[in-house]
Amino acid sequence: MAISRSAAKKTTATTSTARDNPLSLFVWEGVDKRGVKMKGEQASKNANMLRAELRKQGITPNVVKVKPKPLFGSSGRTISPKEIAFFSRQMATMMKSGVPIVTSLEIIGGGQKNPRMKKMVDQVRNDIEGGSSMTEAISRHPVQFDELYRNLVRAGEGAGVLETVLDTIASYKENLETLKGKIKKALFYPAMVIAVAILVSAILLIFVVPQFEETFKSFGADLPAFTKIIVAASRFMVSWWWVFLFGTIFAIVATVIAFKRSPAFQHFVDRMILKVPVVGQIMHNSAIARFARTTAVTFKAGVPLVEALDTVAGATGNTVYEKAVHRMRDDVAVGYPLNMAMKQTALFPHMVVQMTAIGEEAGALDTMLFKVAEYYEQEVNNAVDALSSLIEPFIMVVIGVLVGGMVIGMYLPIFKLAMTVG
Repeated sequence: MAISRSAAKKTTATTSTARDNPLSLFVWEGVDKRGVKMKGEQASKNANMLRAELRKQGITPNVVKVKPKPLFGSSGRTISPKEIAFFSRQMATMMKSGVPIVTSLEIIGGGQKNPRMKKMVDQVRNDIEGGSSMTEAISRHPVQFDELYRNLVRAGEGAGVLETVLDTIASYKENLETLKGKIKKALFYPAMVIAVAILVSAILLIFVVPQFEETFKSFGADLPAFTKIIVAASRFMVSWWWVFLFGTIFAIVATVIAFKRSPAFQHFVDRMILKVPVVGQIMHNSAIARFARTTAVTFKAGVPLVEALDTVAGATGNTVYEKAVHRMRDDVAVGYPLNMAMKQTALFPHMVVQMTAIGEEAGALDTMLFKVAEYYEQEVNNAVDALSSLIEPFIMVVIGVLVGGMVIGMYLPIFKLAMTVG
């Protein structure tokens, strides 16, 4: 018994030492056996150990030093969902090829250009080397690996099919990012064009219209009503432009903060977006596609349906659907079939409910939900393409009203004067 305790203490001490002395990244330069100059980067506990390792590889090191940190700190850019998806794909590919998990992480970490991503992968590898499971290691990074990711990895480790689950996660995240990219593209373009149109209008009101106003005063004639409105707007902007600027910034910041911190406000905004023509339907279809694919992935990985629904709720991308999925989870927990729980929310189309019912009866729920996801993802793609075509004339109308209307208002007095002289 004493020996066991001693061994346990020794193991604990070794693990603690390993964690207290993390690997550092070194840059080195050297010459191989042929006299060819070589250089590279490699992680090691200290410079002497790295020199010994290089000599084993037949390289005589001349320079070995710790890699300097970037000028603005080692943070670099944030870790994007696409990087997590690519990380999952790399892990799945290497593990399926028989590469041990620690070696896979070492290879992936060495190929990272994003300092934050590299640091995170190295931390995951160190934790696993110290005896942690993959689930425990990624749980220390909840921002990058959300609850859904952790639950799927836990299920994959429990069933001994981690590489298959990681491959499924990679496909899921790739499809999800493609879908999100489509929606952002559809909404970003018109928003930017309208913002530029408003900016141009503000510049005209502050710098151009006052010049016209000086000219109008020399006419001595009464200005048209439309021109008077533009001149009044110009005077307001010249005197109070800072109120308009800071008021706009404050409104945007306040809205963003309220959306992030107030669930009630976020629910209100999400509910209003779903009611917007065309855009609302795209958001409906997107939420259904994300729900179907996420549920299918978790269910296929072996996560119980009730637990899967609890995880899926936050992945729908809309708080209206999130609350609906929570209600569905409660219904399923007391014995209702999933299709009946979906029907009670009044958010899912009849086709989705019926396909879910068929999948439950046939014991192929994940297969049916994958088909639902593919169908609605295609619907989103088609709707986004159609929206892009519809938005172009709408943008032209907005620009015409804002900029063109202002130009016409400025030239109306000149036309009136010309008619009077004629």
